[in-house]
Amino acid sequence: MTKQQQGLSGHGVEEVEMEGEKWVDDSSVDHRGRPPLRAATGSWKAAMFIIMIEFSERLSYFGIATSLMIYLTKVLHQDMKVAAENAQYWMSVTTLMPLIGGFLADAYLGRFATVILSTAVYLLGLVLLATAQLAPRLSPTVAPGVHGTLFFVGIYLVSVGTGGHKPALESFGADQFDDGHAGERRKKMSYFNWWNCALCSGVLLGVTVVVYVQERVGWGAATVLVAAVMGVSLVVFLSGWRTYRYRVPGGSPLTPLVRVAVAAARKRHLELPADASQLYEITGTAHGGGKKRLLCHTDQLRCLDKAAIVEHGGERGAWRLATVTHVEETKLVVSMVPIWLATLPFGITAAQVSTFFIKQGSVMDRRLGPHFVLPPASIFALAAVAMIATVAIYDKVLEPCLRRATGAERGISVLRRIGIGMAIAVLAMAVAAVVERRRLDYATTMSVFWLVPQFALMGVADGFALVGLQEYFYDQVPDTMRSLGIGLYLSVIGAGSFLSSLVIAAADHVSSHGGRRDGWFGKDLSRSRLDLFYWLLAGICAANLVFYVLVATRYSYKQKHVVKATRVGAEKNVGGDIECGTAVSA
Repeated sequence: MTKQQQGLSGHGVEEVEMEGEKWVDDSSVDHRGRPPLRAATGSWKAAMFIIMIEFSERLSYFGIATSLMIYLTKVLHQDMKVAAENAQYWMSVTTLMPLIGGFLADAYLGRFATVILSTAVYLLGLVLLATAQLAPRLSPTVAPGVHGTLFFVGIYLVSVGTGGHKPALESFGADQFDDGHAGERRKKMSYFNWWNCALCSGVLLGVTVVVYVQERVGWGAATVLVAAVMGVSLVVFLSGWRTYRYRVPGGSPLTPLVRVAVAAARKRHLELPADASQLYEITGTAHGGGKKRLLCHTDQLRCLDKAAIVEHGGERGAWRLATVTHVEETKLVVSMVPIWLATLPFGITAAQVSTFFIKQGSVMDRRLGPHFVLPPASIFALAAVAMIATVAIYDKVLEPCLRRATGAERGISVLRRIGIGMAIAVLAMAVAAVVERRRLDYATTMSVFWLVPQFALMGVADGFALVGLQEYFYDQVPDTMRSLGIGLYLSVIGAGSFLSSLVIAAADHVSSHGGRRDGWFGKDLSRSRLDLFYWLLAGICAANLVFYVLVATRYSYKQKHVVKATRVGAEKNVGGDIECGTAVSA
């Protein structure tokens, strides 16, 4: 090649790089359906609008959730055990609904539309709550049955709204950062940290300002306040529509996974080729239009590889032959199941913060000076402050130091971050047990500040585990399942709350000998043994931590590399983004 040709070639490469810097090439589109201009769309300029509505939603949700036990026991006059079960059932539904909402967002509605529709349902639930709480003829003393019905319909409409809002909004925010651009990929790692700072700021105001209004002005006034904040934030969210990067829904993301399982089962008697390059693959554009990242073959779950065996002269239908990419996507989802199961006990401990922790505070000395009494639900602010501090320190101090020490882009692996949070949660349960035992033995009413250690430890645990779970489930799922991935993260908390209710029921049945004597959960805390319940949870979580470590150390991460590849089994040469899964210690 002559020097002139080399110069022209180098100039061509520079032009391609400049075009790659100018335009976003990750299958997203702008508000007109065109490839997004990097300088005008996405990144923090778009993410800030999205974080704003998350702040207001968490303010609204925790204004309801942290006061729910108080409302059920003092307004609806339910027993403590019944109120705890109702509260945890509601939290379970609220955090499991995102599985449905995430699926609809990924498959049919799109994330932007899902956020708008779910926010409308959320607001409808708040309107029903305000109506039940403000209308004199619907008060619990005049019409207790009607009031209770409207109250539960209202809070479960909030659950439905949250089910679409949470997975679609968080994944929509993460979509504003291009994984193929080094600078934006680094910003995305910070995005999850600062998303949680905004989330906790909303929680902080929800459990202080909103709860104060509930205590001093009234439940109805507080509900009107949070509804107004949600309405304003929706307007702010809509005002940023020109700066957003959108993903076009591509149908059910579960269908290719089912096809892989069916194809592998139908060809279970065939022998796998010695060379994995003989397996079937097609170009990204042939996958259904637009750019699609292809996945490298991995050696895990080899039985599923049979779905990609090419039968010479045989049938090539979608239910008979799958691509390597679809096979690897199926492997990713199957590999997540043990991780999901291993994190459920953490969800059980998280459920105690907004139920029994708050109930403990309600019977302790909450006086702050001669004229102010701290509302019980406001104690939750301790956990929110601890989580904000943990996330900020991790993002600005700990993670940069770990990057320099390890040379890894994340500093420590995301599963290791989750494991640290789970270990701290075990310690929090042990501390809670010791404090509750001391409260029961104390001759006078203890100060509520004895609860600071257990709330703070759970806040630190959330800063590691919850943020890690968000990153893990968003990043490791297939690209077409990002909202559903956030739904899977939230389902850890939802399933944990549901399991917590089952553990409470089982512990109560065993400790009361089938109801023949007082058990761990009496009508009030003075006749209960929450300390033993906390020790039980600490033991369960400690034993589960061993299982989690075993699962996490064997997990194979999805690693992203931009390479040129040619597969013999492909219809034509495949070039572009290929993500390779490699085994990395947790």
